[in-house]
Amino acid sequence: MGVSGSGKSTVGAALAGRLGVPFADADDFHPAANIAKMAAGNPLTDDDRYPWLEAVGQWLAGHKDGGVMSCSALKRSYRDRLRSQCPRIDFLHLTGSPELISRRQAGRSGHFMPSALVKSQFDTLEPLAPDEHGKVLDVGCSVEGIVERFLEYVHGSHR
Repeated sequence: MGVSGSGKSTVGAALAGRLGVPFADADDFHPAANIAKMAAGNPLTDDDRYPWLEAVGQWLAGHKDGGVMSCSALKRSYRDRLRSQCPRIDFLHLTGSPELISRRQAGRSGHFMPSALVKSQFDTLEPLAPDEHGKVLDVGCSVEGIVERFLEYVHGSHR
């Protein structure tokens, strides 16, 4: 989880590869209307996001042997929707400074999310609460380092 440009897809694919489980990008679950809205520079509303979150949650619930999904999951209520379908979910919150994330986002080509919306994502972001299963890691670390630290967390958690 994290704002656009935080490396969710890159880290998620690497994590799925290490775990030997399927990977999916939540961006691929957005309806065309959501993509058009974001591409036009307009942030999504909660009503825009709910059907998308349902589709993401269904994918997660359908992978009983494990799966990795890159998804912004910016608000607690969004993560609660995902947990309602997949109660054993662990979140990896990729975090970094707004300046770093904005630079990364500006350097992406062919993505529907304009860098101008990064601020709205930071404004919306509700960090993981202490009662949510997950780990917060800074994107300044290498992808391999992030994956390794998250796997240490997952293997060390007693759920």
